[in-house]
Amino acid sequence: MTFNDIFKSSFLENVTSISILDMAIAMVLAFAIGMFIFLVYKKTYQGVMYSSSFGVTLVALSMITTLVILAVTSNVVLSLGMVGALSIVRFRAAIKEPLDIAFLFWSIAVGIVLAAGLIPLAVFGSIIIGVILLVFVNKKSYLMPYIVVINCTGHEAEVKASDYIKSKVERFVVKSKSAQKGNLELNIEVRLKEDNTDFINELADLDGINSAVLVSYNGEYMG
Repeated sequence: MTFNDIFKSSFLENVTSISILDMAIAMVLAFAIGMFIFLVYKKTYQGVMYSSSFGVTLVALSMITTLVILAVTSNVVLSLGMVGALSIVRFRAAIKEPLDIAFLFWSIAVGIVLAAGLIPLAVFGSIIIGVILLVFVNKKSYLMPYIVVINCTGHEAEVKASDYIKSKVERFVVKSKSAQKGNLELNIEVRLKEDNTDFINELADLDGINSAVLVSYNGEYMG
């Protein structure tokens, strides 16, 4: 062993394993594509409460994944340690919208592909995915599911309300019905024929109808 071997540092050797230019290009592209994913997420969000922090998470996730994969590809030993470290991580955050999972995987995939040096694949693939999501998610459909909640006085009012609703909607399915003395409440799933909800006002004016409420829902109604 020589004098130089004593002060030889494997840590310092790793400093030059990835060039500054490669790191800069990968991180800048990860940020740019992450911002594109964030904008697509913002334009296609259809949930109840929009969370800007989730959008920022998508940008950060693209950059963090790029950083991790760059480190893994530069050192085989480090890659094994990274796999072991990440295997013990558990995430408990609940995903509220199914489409959010697609955005999470999109951000992670972009980071992996960019760090692997497949820049055209990351750029053009993200553009194609973004256009598809914008077209299909924002596609306007009048056959949207709604729940009509009716409170009426008796059977005759129920029949009258049901016949009226059937004449105004595309689909009519009774989800639940509760009865008390002199009072009935119905939850009915309907699909509108057109983008017009004025029929609920006319329904509320029918004889025997105490109240009529129209609620939009996502199709996961339990009842």
